[in-house]
This record gives sequence, structure tokens and C-alpha cells, in this order.
Amino acid sequence: MTIDISGLPQERIVFEISPLAELGLALHALSEPGHHPGLHGWATATAASLKPDLADRLHEADFLWRTTHSDVLAPFAGLTTCTGTVGKPGRTLKEDLDLLDRLDDERFVTAALDFTCSVTYSEMDLLGSASMRDRTLALAATRGPHVMDVATRLLDDPGPVRVWLRRLFEDCDEAFFADAWRRVAPQLAADARHKTELLRHKGLAEALHAVSPALSVDPDLTRVTVDKLTTGRTSAVDPDVGTGLTLVPSSFGWPHLLVLHAPGWRPAIWYPVGAPSPTDPASVELLQRRMEALAHPMRMRLCRNLARSPHTTSELADAYGITAPEVSRHVAVLKKAGLISTRRRGRYVLHQLDITAVARLGSDFLETVLR
Repeated sequence: MTIDISGLPQERIVFEISPLAELGLALHALSEPGHHPGLHGWATATAASLKPDLADRLHEADFLWRTTHSDVLAPFAGLTTCTGTVGKPGRTLKEDLDLLDRLDDERFVTAALDFTCSVTYSEMDLLGSASMRDRTLALAATRGPHVMDVATRLLDDPGPVRVWLRRLFEDCDEAFFADAWRRVAPQLAADARHKTELLRHKGLAEALHAVSPALSVDPDLTRVTVDKLTTGRTSAVDPDVGTGLTLVPSSFGWPHLLVLHAPGWRPAIWYPVGAPSPTDPASVELLQRRMEALAHPMRMRLCRNLARSPHTTSELADAYGITAPEVSRHVAVLKKAGLISTRRRGRYVLHQLDITAVARLGSDFLETVLR
């Protein structure tokens, strides 16, 4: 994944903390504790303390953070700025939510439904195109009735859903996040200051390497490359949306290294601060069987999608431009190795990666798949 930074002044590359982004990653850890071995205790205690009404509402909205980090959690990057400025997150959750309120309905709905209910982020006409609406609802149906319900409400009338979502985030803040943020914010702010000093005194290459070995910049300082099992490109020098690149440290985010690369949004990178110890090793026989199943590059790519949410065979075929029979053959190999599970939801057959089984292969593979 590449970010064009040609001619970008160094002062427009900034390290900032974001309460809303960290709340989104904390909610992801609650939804997918298998992704975050070091947070099992926190996730268990927090989930047990949630009031039933709040837990139900979180389940209703979890498509915004369960599969990946929805761009609605980074509203600062979706608001156009005057040329020469860098949009920054709010200093408090309220300020971040105020920025979220400023996104227009089309941008908000497209960002909210992108990862779960659409194939591409290249078109922004969900509210005006009947064909795109039908496609979005068909994809939402594969995610279950609660996603279908929220998608329908968003497409019919975004306003009430936006009010409902802001109230949900505010209730999370009152229930558990305010305490969590007070605990992690000083560490994140210190890391942001440290990386800023590295950038100022050692240069971009040194600062990016300190963020993650998966980040690099070319010798001419024209392109940042993020080593991920996905492809994409964006620009930090588009004057129409405001120039700049924002890097956001996260305490709840390990092992995810996330890149916002949506058209019309300024790029941003979320990176983890700290990492837990590796998981227990697998047996030799099981390791050999599973590594042989993962030797094929396409199966590794399929694992990336299947790690984030259940997918149907046709969805995987569409995402990677291969035929459904080819996907079925790869899925059969992974299933035989005990790496994926399959379940039926109505007329849909959904496949999902077994994170616990993958974790037994070692933290390097898990980090690469979830990065």
C-alpha cells in the first residue's frame, strides 16, 4: 500500500492522538478478543460490566469496528481543509464527535457501509443510485439481520442513525471508555511527542521505522510504503482535500496497522504502541499441515479477509477476481487444515478464519494477516 508524499513539507506529517479512533479500537477488541491476546482480561471484565441495553446497541453497530476500522472513526480526515493545513483529531471525544457531525450524509453513509456492505469505495452515490442501494442491501443481508436493519435505516434517512450513533459513543464513554482513555492517553501522547522529535531530528525514514518495520519511505521522499497483505494507493498532496499525513498511536490496536486510503480523504495511519508476548507454539505435525495449507499466496490473501469477518464464496471470488470454484478449492484446503470454520446463515454459507488456530502459528503470521 503506497502513499504519495511528493513535495509534502515535513511539517505536514504529524503525530496526533485521537479519542474517537481509540474508542473504535477498544470496541474492536471487545468484539474480537481473539485478535488481541494481551487484552483478554480487560475485554472480559468490560464486557461483563456492560448494561444489557448498551451491549445490544454495540452489537447492532459493531460492523463499524468488528471487520476493520471504519473511516467514520476518523472524521478529521474526511473534512476538507484550507491548502497548507493538516486536519487534526479532536482533543476530547466530544470534539471528535463534533467533527463526525460535520461530515455530509453521503460521505458518512459511504464510509459507514464501505467495508461491510460494498465492494468498492470508488463511487460515492449510495443515497442517489437505486442500483448501488440494491447492491449494498444485498451485501448487508449476508452480514445478518442487524446489519441489514442499520443499512436500510442509513439509506432511508441517515439523520436519526447519526444521532443514535453519537449517543452510543457517548454512553460508551460514560460506561468504560473515559477511564480507559485517562489511563492510556498519557502514554499515547508521549509516544506522539517522541515520534515528532524523531521526525524533526532524525528524518522521516527513522521516524517511520520507529512506528513499524512495515513502514518505509523511498530515498527521494516521494512515497511511503506500508507492507500489508492488501493493495491500495492514496495521496497526501491532493489540494482538493488538504495536504498532510496523520499518524495516530493506539494502545488498544495491536497487532493492527491500519491505513485510511479512501478517495477524497486525507491519508492516516493507526499504529500500535507496545505488543504482548507470542502465543504458545503448535505441534510439529499440526504446524506442518497448516503451513503447507498457507504456502499458496492466494490462500494467505483469503485469510486476511476471513480474519476480519465471515465471507461467502462469491464475496471472496468478487474481491480477488477469481472464480467461485477456485475459491472453493482454496477454502477446502484451509478447512482441512483446521484453519477456518464454516456456518450457514439462511441461504448463505459463511467462512471465517479461526484466529485461535492461526495464533498458534506464531505472532509474526498473525500480525501480517491482521495488519
